Amino acid sequence: MSTTIVGGCHSFHVEVTVENRTGALVQLLEVDYPSASFGTGELAPQADYHYRIQLRGTGPLKIQYTEGNLRGKSVQITGPTLVERQEGKLEIVLLPGGKAVFHSDLTP
Repeated sequence: MSTTIVGGCHSFHVEVTVENRTGALVQLLEVDYPSASFGTGELAPQADYHYRIQLRGTGPLKIQYTEGNLRGKSVQITGPTLVERQEGKLEIVLLPGGKAVFHSDLTP
């Protein structure tokens, strides 16, 4: 009788939530992270956007969007540095005045 052992690969993912708490419509939202990006055309006030990412490489998280309507102010924010093989949850809370806070529960 033979026994076969199958080893599996662990896939590291980060569940990202972007929360619009600016009080206005956010348009052309783009979130850049090491080796890729994601986004949406618009995010209503008080709405959340969920996305699952896999980190390849190390680098800062960068966010850009347009406040209000397409004639609104362009906002660019640099967030925390993300590292390959991290996994867990990352919450990005967009605030008035082009500010953001980041809450993370990521493994090292």
